[in-house]
Amino acid sequence: MSKPTKKRRRLVGSWGKRRVNPGGRERFRLEAGENFTGVGVRLPVMVWRGEEDGPVLGVTAAVHGDEINGTGAIRKLIEEPPFELKRGALILVPVINIMGFERHSRYTPDRRDLNRTFPGSRGGSLTGRLAHLIMNEVVKRCDYLVDLHTAAVRRTNFPNVRADMEDPGCERLANAFGAEVIVNNTGPDGSLRREACKAGCPTIILEAGEALKVEPSVQDMTLRGIHHIMEELNMIDMTDAVRPDTSPHQMVVNSSSWVRADNGGFLKFHVAPGETVQKDQPLATNTGLLGEAQGTILSPHQGIVLGMTTMPAVSPGDPIVHIALTDTRKQFRSLEKSVDKLDGDSLENQLRDDLATSITVEEHSVMEEDDEIGIDNIDDL
Repeated sequence: MSKPTKKRRRLVGSWGKRRVNPGGRERFRLEAGENFTGVGVRLPVMVWRGEEDGPVLGVTAAVHGDEINGTGAIRKLIEEPPFELKRGALILVPVINIMGFERHSRYTPDRRDLNRTFPGSRGGSLTGRLAHLIMNEVVKRCDYLVDLHTAAVRRTNFPNVRADMEDPGCERLANAFGAEVIVNNTGPDGSLRREACKAGCPTIILEAGEALKVEPSVQDMTLRGIHHIMEELNMIDMTDAVRPDTSPHQMVVNSSSWVRADNGGFLKFHVAPGETVQKDQPLATNTGLLGEAQGTILSPHQGIVLGMTTMPAVSPGDPIVHIALTDTRKQFRSLEKSVDKLDGDSLENQLRDDLATSITVEEHSVMEEDDEIGIDNIDDL
């Protein structure tokens, strides 16, 4: 990744003719373009300043317009703030891709992916202009940024932070957030995270849950992580000397892999999001619609289930299970033991249970590989 540029941060208290004074909270909308009828599209923003100077933390969501778990978390933070902001400022943007959000779409109306368009340009495409606005009006006012995502449609993600762990600022945010899994990478070209880091604003993303939903346990995990980051940045006073509600383990992984279907068919899942898996462990059994066995999909890796399809009907090559890969057997065993010892009432276990409700998980039977329902063959009539 290229070296971050030194930036001169724009003032957080001055937004055109609007002012946000120390200790104040202001809601307003930024002009973000026009729709097909020529009516202006405006981006909702809330700025909250502490009484004392300190870092500026941005929290954004729905850069993909249908990924609204983060939108729900930011709205709850606005409506029911769980802390008193002492120092610095929060810039809260519950929906970045406002035009995609209004259409329940991942993309913008000109069919582009906003999260591949940053830093954008003032005179570019509709998507490029929106990216330019976010970079100039949000990113350039922030010292740090947390960008909230979900899985794509018909998938779910076990909560994981993605960060460039070679960037000290990103490493600090990622460790403070407290997710079980940190995926170490710089992000794709044109993504908000990558371009914000290049502009001198350390940025991490949270991937959690499903599109087009606001899931309560994902929302709780998100707010807990933001709370921890604000404690780390000394923006709020520490509530405890330690963080007892943080996961007892954090695993940094450098790679992950999607396991794909070899055949078309209908799946019986044998794992759920957040479970640890051994190499050659059954992940799903593929059958025809009349129950004839197509085979069992085995894990080619050891690791933890980072994401899954929620759609059991698959075609050849469709992604089934996303596995975060452990570097060593020792690391895997340590993770496996820590997951097994989690308190049954912990938020981590609650998340596992809640995310699994979108998937029917069944025990794997060896007999399934030979005779799914006792039918030797099925003939066309």
